[in-house]
Amino acid sequence: MCGICGELRFDGAQADLGAVARMRAALADRGPDHQGQWQGGAVAFGHTRLSIIDLSPASDQPMVDADTGCVLVFNGVIYNYRALRAELAALGHRFASDGDTEVILKAYAQWGQACVEHLDGMFAFA
Repeated sequence: MCGICGELRFDGAQADLGAVARMRAALADRGPDHQGQWQGGAVAFGHTRLSIIDLSPASDQPMVDADTGCVLVFNGVIYNYRALRAELAALGHRFASDGDTEVILKAYAQWGQACVEHLDGMFAFA
């Protein structure tokens, strides 16, 4: 199972990538296939990946959607991701990976916070 972590600062300071790296290191056993982190101002995400659906680096996380600039860390599985992917593609969204992570990003771009109403699975994401 993947591991996710992060920091959100409310004091105007930049998120501490060192702290996120230490959190991510504590999660290393949860995701031996890839580790990554991302920082943008007051927000930073860390991720350890256990590759199951899309084994390629295209599904590494944190994942950044080039079209919207949204960033995601995700743990879990979206059972209906193939059907959602087809629905979102029909609405004009383009995909660079074959996994469920990018489907969440595109669903958020399409439906905002209501995207969770379209997801069938077990998951946590930020």
